[in-house]
Amino acid sequence: MAIPSFFLTVLTLSLSVVLAAATSTFQDFCVGDPQEKVLVNGLACKDPKLVEANDFFFSGLHIAGNTTNPVGSKVTPVFASQLPGLNTLDISIARIDYAPTSINPPHTHPRATEVLTVLEGTLEVGFVTSNPENRHFRKVLQKGDVFVFPTGLVHYQRNVGYGYAVAIAALSNQNPGVITVGNAVFGSTPDIDSDCLLSSLSKMTNLSLSMLLLSLSLSVALAADTSALQDFCVADPKGQVLVNGLACKDPKLVEANDFLFSGLHIAGNTTNPVGSKVTQVFATQLPGLNTLGISMARIDYAPWGTNPPHTHPRATEVLTVLQGTLEVGFVTSNPENRHFRKVLQKGDVFVFPAGLVHYQRNVGYGNAVAIAALSSQNPGVITIGNAVFGSTPDIDSDVLVKAFHLDKTIVNYLQSKF
Repeated sequence: MAIPSFFLTVLTLSLSVVLAAATSTFQDFCVGDPQEKVLVNGLACKDPKLVEANDFFFSGLHIAGNTTNPVGSKVTPVFASQLPGLNTLDISIARIDYAPTSINPPHTHPRATEVLTVLEGTLEVGFVTSNPENRHFRKVLQKGDVFVFPTGLVHYQRNVGYGYAVAIAALSNQNPGVITVGNAVFGSTPDIDSDCLLSSLSKMTNLSLSMLLLSLSLSVALAADTSALQDFCVADPKGQVLVNGLACKDPKLVEANDFLFSGLHIAGNTTNPVGSKVTQVFATQLPGLNTLGISMARIDYAPWGTNPPHTHPRATEVLTVLQGTLEVGFVTSNPENRHFRKVLQKGDVFVFPAGLVHYQRNVGYGNAVAIAALSSQNPGVITIGNAVFGSTPDIDSDVLVKAFHLDKTIVNYLQSKF
């Protein structure tokens, strides 16, 4: 096997728990080429020889959006059109700013589940299930709270605090799309016949009508669509049936708290050998994520702390820096083993394509914090040092001697450390 760099090998010699990724893509990445004239589902691929680290990089997500509009909210998207490295990787993110008393009007995501994390302020959020139940799940979120809006369902947010609010949304598609209900129903081109609308509205329930009234404003949001066969499948950790993932909780027993996780504003304990801590928000911590193909995590880094080289067997990762300065990188698969590396500041976003070895290192003088979005509800993690030198039972040392061109005594020493 080829060794991309001794620097990466040395970094692997630490323990860590992180994230993970895997998709059905046929190559390491397909960076979008907006100038290509060929029409494909998404964007055509840029010539891999011309790809550079900046293709996986977006800057400025720390900048507040302009909320001086009728609804008082502003979405700053980071989709494949803004960040070409996301193309084909089934994940994206956005920042949403809310003025006091503002709303992000009812909308759906035809191609994505959305996971919303509140960074600042107080938001009332909700979604409505499909016919015939049309159940309304509603919750008030504070800083550090996480909430799931399942694929394709009408949902909204409202700032119910006295100040401005900010949230980060992760979406399970690189081009999630948005259908704002008010725009689609009352602002289509050409118009929907008024008789059709009168007939439809006269049959609405009070809940449906109240949701519709909220939607009579223009807005840009997010969107979702998957191959799910029902609105949601909240995980039932007590279920005895073995399935790929977790069995579903009885829908009649599902409540808003099943879609809520609290505490992501709390710093993780970085007093460990690598100086970093991952706080996971996967389906095991947030049952409402089950089957929805997305999850999140907070990563804290002490000064010069690392998140050692690892892979994500079931997910692409999109990392957003909230505080500090991080050096990040990933290495492509054989035979090229190209190392893409970038230094990120607050508000920068970087993509680690599914399944590739990647890492982060705090190169600032203070603590650093990042939010990671991953394209699986159970992304998994393979930390390279742990897998190679700390497996149970051990990989035979003769195999490792040949693979890494190391003396057997060094291999035995490394295995003793894991």
